[in-house]
Amino acid sequence: MESKEMASAIADMLSSKKAKDIVMIDIAEKSSFADYFVIATGTSDRQLGALADEVEDKFAELGIEPKSKDGRPDTGWILVDGGDVIVNLFTSDTRDKYTLEKIWSDCESIFVD
Repeated sequence: MESKEMASAIADMLSSKKAKDIVMIDIAEKSSFADYFVIATGTSDRQLGALADEVEDKFAELGIEPKSKDGRPDTGWILVDGGDVIVNLFTSDTRDKYTLEKIWSDCESIFVD
């Protein structure tokens, strides 16, 4: 499966689980460590944890063993590294603080409903 298809499958799953402000950022041209970031916002610590679990399950369904999972719901940030696709899940305040979209603003962004 291509990286874009994998990122899109993760983004669609996050949308179905009521994550907010989902964006896929194509970082392949600017990065040697991944092809896509998928960024989403959870509305609570509890939802953040559940979304991270769902991301791990979706990677497994796609035949991907995540390289790592970092962060905790109570910190407002969880990262799940699927190799070519890295998923960052934030609470709203934490997402505003780290502004990954701004850092990678010179890359193509695809917003998911």
